[in-house]
Amino acid sequence: MTKQGARTRIKKLKKLIDKYRYSRLVLDKPLTEESVEDALKKELFDLEQEFPDLITPDSPSQRAGYKPLEKFAKVTHPERMLSFNDAFDEGDMQEWLERMKRLDPRAAERGFYCELKIDGLAIELIYENGLFKTGSTRGDGVVGEDITQNLKTIEAIPLKLETSSSLKVRPWSDKGRTLVMRGEVFVPHKEFARINREQEEKEKPVYANPRNLAAGSVRQLDPAITASRRLDSFAYSLVTDLGQKIHEEEHEILHKLGFKTNPH
Repeated sequence: MTKQGARTRIKKLKKLIDKYRYSRLVLDKPLTEESVEDALKKELFDLEQEFPDLITPDSPSQRAGYKPLEKFAKVTHPERMLSFNDAFDEGDMQEWLERMKRLDPRAAERGFYCELKIDGLAIELIYENGLFKTGSTRGDGVVGEDITQNLKTIEAIPLKLETSSSLKVRPWSDKGRTLVMRGEVFVPHKEFARINREQEEKEKPVYANPRNLAAGSVRQLDPAITASRRLDSFAYSLVTDLGQKIHEEEHEILHKLGFKTNPH
């Protein structure tokens, strides 16, 4: 195959793979068997090995294959990453509601958008010109750790934002435009059970809970270990102003951009 032919085929393969990923993971409507996706990924990988100068950061082949790090670099968050406070009974919720009303008497007029709390690890993702650039942990809320390589192994996290025509604002349309969003990385129960079965077969200690396993998995210096854990992710917060007025709109925009959001 000529280089021009490879360039054309690679472009088509990336578009197909991204389309199948979005339909399967974000829309929960698979368009083909995963074996077909795997075959397309293999073809893409082989072409890129033959023409390595055609590899781009948004290529699905770039989700794995990085060399182990010696240590994690530090990342300063554009805005402080806060954490949730617990409410243990109806009284706690009522006190919270009264505080909200003191800040804004209209706070409860439209009701509240609620979602299940996912017990994993909070992350922040930064995209530039539509491409995934940096991923980090919360850390102390001001400074986190750069875990970009590990997060790229998680298929639920898009390497390139979707260009949905239904979006009024496209964060990738302006040169230098940056999008910042936040979400959660977690281990599905099925994967948690699988990993512990493998631990038992190897006569190694089992993991206590999915939360600790998720946190430990994204903080591995070797991305190959993270990839083997088959982590998942939900997006829940859009830091960049794309015209959203209420929290529900953040979910709607993130979903259209290609992120998995909590269906509950």
